[in-house]
Amino acid sequence: MKQIITLIFLIAAWMNTATAQNGKYATVNGLHMYYEIHGTGNPLVLIHGAASTIQTSFGRILPALAKTHKIIAVELQAHGHSDNRDGRQISFEQDADDVAALLKQLHIDHADIFGFSNGGTTALQIAIRHPELVNKLIIASSMYKRAGVAPQFWQGINNGSFKDLPDEYKQAFLAINPSQDALHIMFDQCVHRMQHFTDIPDDSISAIQKPTLIIVGDKDVPLPEHAVEMYRRMPHASLAIFPGGHGTYMGELTTLKAAHNPPVALPVIEDFLNAPDNK
Repeated sequence: MKQIITLIFLIAAWMNTATAQNGKYATVNGLHMYYEIHGTGNPLVLIHGAASTIQTSFGRILPALAKTHKIIAVELQAHGHSDNRDGRQISFEQDADDVAALLKQLHIDHADIFGFSNGGTTALQIAIRHPELVNKLIIASSMYKRAGVAPQFWQGINNGSFKDLPDEYKQAFLAINPSQDALHIMFDQCVHRMQHFTDIPDDSISAIQKPTLIIVGDKDVPLPEHAVEMYRRMPHASLAIFPGGHGTYMGELTTLKAAHNPPVALPVIEDFLNAPDNK
């Protein structure tokens, strides 16, 4: 436990340095949205998971990806540095529209979109609602229908409490924003969204024409069978299943004890992003 806490504070210290150098804000759809830009090359948008930040989801792979891409890493409503807008309930559709609006402000016409966990569901909504902005998609440990996770997940969502939020997420949030009230708002927003989650229609998934890499762990929150279903529905998809849990393959913060070093998925992700678009 001491090692994990030490890692959290080291990551937080690095993150504060990165914020001073790379962090910016944009007003999009009434949201004071935080984002970071790293590297040069083809644009690659990183979208974090629920209750997370740029660093908790992508901290271990962002430096490598920034060697070959211009990274636009965002923090969504109520998460990390970004505010809670006017207090409206968060939704995957609104998050998708916010990311799209940011890209338009930055004069980015096309980008690869990489979403982890709930960020992957947001990435799917970007491809559905704003297909003109998308070059390639990476959907990591994500779902598009309620049947994509075990029933126990929904029991946990309906019965969960703030104490169930991993300490790693609490510490990472408070290192950015020391407000306990804001932390609780973020948690409540995430729980409410999942309690009211409705399936994305199969036809909408099948209509996505972009090259897509679907990644999942064999002991993930989304079921591997769901990743296979998504892969079979999407006409230009590839699928990679790695040993481990929710983001173990990319070193997500809560998996650091079990994570592969270096992250085992990184070469697969880089090969997909750097390959010619043969769709």
